[in-house]
Amino acid sequence: MEAALRFLEPRARSSAEVRRRLGSYGYRADLVESAVERLMDLGVLDDEVFAREWVRSRDRTHPRGERALRSELRTKGVADQIIDAVFAGRADANSDAAAAPDAEENAARRLLERKAGFLRRGGEPRQTRQRSYGLLMRNGFSSELAWRLAAELAAPLDDEPPGARRRD
Repeated sequence: MEAALRFLEPRARSSAEVRRRLGSYGYRADLVESAVERLMDLGVLDDEVFAREWVRSRDRTHPRGERALRSELRTKGVADQIIDAVFAGRADANSDAAAAPDAEENAARRLLERKAGFLRRGGEPRQTRQRSYGLLMRNGFSSELAWRLAAELAAPLDDEPPGARRRD
């Protein structure tokens, strides 16, 4: 229990992460399982809470698309049904505000805002679209969303007269 609590001290973890860590320390499987069950009973370890917090944290600090977030959670050992519930809750939370874009689009826009200087460097609309699309795809966003937002970001460059574009 002490080893598990020390592992949980810096941040929340999934039950699979705790099992792996305790196993790597050489604890017997039955002791690991009883410690994990006890931590779950106490509410210290909860995969659904962990997954919700992970998604919320990633949305704030390192925006990622649903595909990338699902992959990260699977790597952390979170069960698919819990992942599905987390993303269903994420969609429900955003469906209340009819005019507001969904969480996925908000995350994609934040990522593009952070990288806007690099993406628009050179002033060429085609290059801006390609860079934006590639960035969004590498970060797990859907191709439809990536294409739409990349075109949106490059649209002001399409409207500039050719002599106004910077040549770097």
